[in-house]
Amino acid sequence: MAEPQIRFDDGAGYERMMGKWSRLAGEVFLDWLKPPPGLRWVDVGCGNGAFTELLTERSAPTEIQGVDPSDAQLSFARARHSAGVARFQSGDATALPFADDRFDAAVMALVIFFVPDPARGVAEMARVVRPGGLVASYAWDIEGGGFPAEPMLAELRAMGFPPIRPPSFAASRMENLMALWRGAGLTGIETREIAVQRSFLSFEDFWSTVLLGASVKATVAKMTAGQIETLKQKLRAHLTADRAGPITTGARANAIQGRVRA
Repeated sequence: MAEPQIRFDDGAGYERMMGKWSRLAGEVFLDWLKPPPGLRWVDVGCGNGAFTELLTERSAPTEIQGVDPSDAQLSFARARHSAGVARFQSGDATALPFADDRFDAAVMALVIFFVPDPARGVAEMARVVRPGGLVASYAWDIEGGGFPAEPMLAELRAMGFPPIRPPSFAASRMENLMALWRGAGLTGIETREIAVQRSFLSFEDFWSTVLLGASVKATVAKMTAGQIETLKQKLRAHLTADRAGPITTGARANAIQGRVRA
């Protein structure tokens, strides 16, 4: 039986859980890409627009087209965007609704492991980008323990409650990203690791934030009250000995960029 699908239908909840992480990693990602101003971008799997907004602020694009399958996420993205540079529409990463050579750059920010056919998704990005244009992505290193909620996921696995995994979770491994970019005929491929940290006011702040994640929320919903209390105790011991103080956790992503063959 196929694993249940992870869905994101709460833009505000996603912003609290993942949007802040996305911005932290996205800052490093854009510092690495060093894109010139004035480019036309497509943000594939734009979600609630977290990376779209960062791209708008940091890279002075002339255009961004955001594509995502979630209407709720797209509504949040439209509501938060005020610069007028970005447009958002429903779409499939494996069948982008754009003509060939339409953009200067295509990006997938924390998305590729959710694409059922990652190779097709990368090929579509390459198709809609002009010759010499940029195709780039960053993705949490899920198999390497780099996902922001990994402390919670590790305790859930230890208790016999393995969380739902994204359909293409292995795509985030660096060697698999490189194979996908090569398979799409991209050239000048470069990679790097992105490590970031985020602070929470307290354990309860961390707990309530991580519970907003679709996979964690669905898994914890299957547990009894006693099991949830045990999970909290184990997680608290894992993170900090101080019941009231702030905590800091880390995450790690793999990033890749390449160029469409001229």
